Amino acid sequence: MKKVLPLLLLLFTTQLSILAQDYKFGKVSKEELEEKFHPLDSTADAAYLFKKRRTYYSYDQNSGFQLITSIHERIKVYKKDGFDKATLIIPYYSSDNGIDEKIYGLKAYTFNLNGGKIKKEKLSNKNVFKEKVDDNWNQKKITMPDVKVGSVIDIKYEINSPFYYKIDDLEFQFDIPVKKLDYEVEIPEFYNFKVASKGYYFIKPQLSVENSSITLTSKQRTSGRYVSKTTFSQDKIDYKSNKSNFKATNIPALKNNEPFVSNINTYRGGLKYELESTNFVNIGGSFKSFSNSWEQVAKQIYKSSSFGGELSKSSYYKDDLNKILAESKTEVDKLLNIFNFVKQRVKWNEYFGIYSDKGVRKAFKDRVGNVADINLMLTSMLRTSGLNADPVLVSTRANGVPFFPTIDGFNYVVSVVELSSGGLILLDATEQYSTPNILPRRALNWNGRRITKDGNSSWVKLATTKHATEDNNLMVNISDDLMVSGLYRTKFSNLSALTYRKNHNHLTEEAVITGLEEKTNVEIEDFKILNEKNIYKTPTRTIKFNSDGLIESINGKLYIEPLLFLTERRNPFKLEERKFPVDFTTPWKVKNVVSIKIPEGYKVETVPESFAIGLPDNLGVFKYQIRESSGKISTISSMQFNTAIVSPQYYESLKKFYGDLVKKQTEKIVLIKI
Repeated sequence: MKKVLPLLLLLFTTQLSILAQDYKFGKVSKEELEEKFHPLDSTADAAYLFKKRRTYYSYDQNSGFQLITSIHERIKVYKKDGFDKATLIIPYYSSDNGIDEKIYGLKAYTFNLNGGKIKKEKLSNKNVFKEKVDDNWNQKKITMPDVKVGSVIDIKYEINSPFYYKIDDLEFQFDIPVKKLDYEVEIPEFYNFKVASKGYYFIKPQLSVENSSITLTSKQRTSGRYVSKTTFSQDKIDYKSNKSNFKATNIPALKNNEPFVSNINTYRGGLKYELESTNFVNIGGSFKSFSNSWEQVAKQIYKSSSFGGELSKSSYYKDDLNKILAESKTEVDKLLNIFNFVKQRVKWNEYFGIYSDKGVRKAFKDRVGNVADINLMLTSMLRTSGLNADPVLVSTRANGVPFFPTIDGFNYVVSVVELSSGGLILLDATEQYSTPNILPRRALNWNGRRITKDGNSSWVKLATTKHATEDNNLMVNISDDLMVSGLYRTKFSNLSALTYRKNHNHLTEEAVITGLEEKTNVEIEDFKILNEKNIYKTPTRTIKFNSDGLIESINGKLYIEPLLFLTERRNPFKLEERKFPVDFTTPWKVKNVVSIKIPEGYKVETVPESFAIGLPDNLGVFKYQIRESSGKISTISSMQFNTAIVSPQYYESLKKFYGDLVKKQTEKIVLIKI
């Protein structure tokens, strides 16, 4: 109780201070600048002192309702690692058709204490950069001036959007704490939105209804025999606006400092809005429903000329396809030969999207295209060859998991083939190292939506059931001067093979060797890699090495970790509680087989005992066997997870599992002189 009281007092004092604080833009207090650390989170590199947002509708007679979002943010920098908060990104929609979002009223200041006095540095235009993200999105990149440890940044701006149906997500939680948050969303009665909560932090809104109005001006021109006359009239339309106000103080950060997280934003508190209907009946308009099912969303996408229309085109590849089919005898031959052809023919420009960009014909001709160009082309060729192939809509890991049936929920396309035997084969021709049913990591995000030729759709599981495996075999000798030398061979399969090739094939051999030497603390004498580029064979890496840092000698005894540099020495799971799942991307297995020849003049005093531990519900298992025989110590260590996703309810078990694993692997062999 003695420890709790000071904490409660600090919390109470902090809240009073926040409530009393004036957050008028352009004016900061000396107390804000003097604050050395966040009072409730001393680990924070920075914090939002104030985060205000107002989203509302403004009527323009020429263009109708416009969506306005005004932003005011005040950021405190506590440490050098918080300097990244001095670079701000404002994304906005901008396309060739002239229907764009606009940014107005951008102003910002950096505040510092100089000799006890407040110094104010204004953001200049030279520190504001316009950058093109893709064909539909630009961003303003803002670099704040004179940022130091202790600085306070104050920024405000407004985004005007013609997209009345698209309210940006309300984000309540971030990677840094928030001292005070004040959001307001005001929606005319004509628009009805579905609202869904996301993450693990919720703010209960204060709801109210306000009277609003718009004034319409019309003109009428009358012509007489001698005089023409223009008269103006005005009509006032009254309506209600539904207001939601979200207020909170001392919102904790949700940091991405634990491993195996697909997209941390999915788990940060916030709200998502989706337009369900519009109703202008009371003012002479009509009612329109936008309520969608996933079936309706899929059909809408399929009907698009940039999706189904591109999928139906086939003349541009007919000659090439005929050559492929002449060399293909079976279904699998067709699938593989077409898949390999598309990968070699068209290079991915690293743009996502469910719609073709320049069109499949142009992508085929220019040998470059976005995700949709390439995988719609692939699906079309597979269909034309007689295979039962369909496109599959995907939300990438970076895009998160969609909360509503919505077109925006998808940003990627792959292909699926249903064999006559009934098996499903998933394909992605954008990734040069992918193989059938082994999609790249970016696309492995829960389920995808398969769309058949008639426009019907169904969910398809994207994650493979095949374990990503890494098999390590290590054989070593120990010399009289305690130098360890040996052979280290590794084989990779499935997603591990794809990942190895993607991470290493673009590097020089020298760079690969340097990276390995730093990771393993050995000196590499010889290096070989087999099947580096042949994706249908197992990549196998063989290393000849030596090291003088793998054995510890104390008082004539030798202490050796049985797995040497393959030892897992750190438990990656540190949190007391984890509210979001552990995402391994795929089931996986690592097997280490190590053989150590006992040096002449020594014998075994002790070796660690064999050990095995499993997780509940067959989620995973760790097996550790060690034995001495014929002058050698042989260790077999196997760690296997049978699921890609481990839910939070198993986190405590998983943390203990890893803790026991680390404890066992770091136990040492002890050799003594004969």
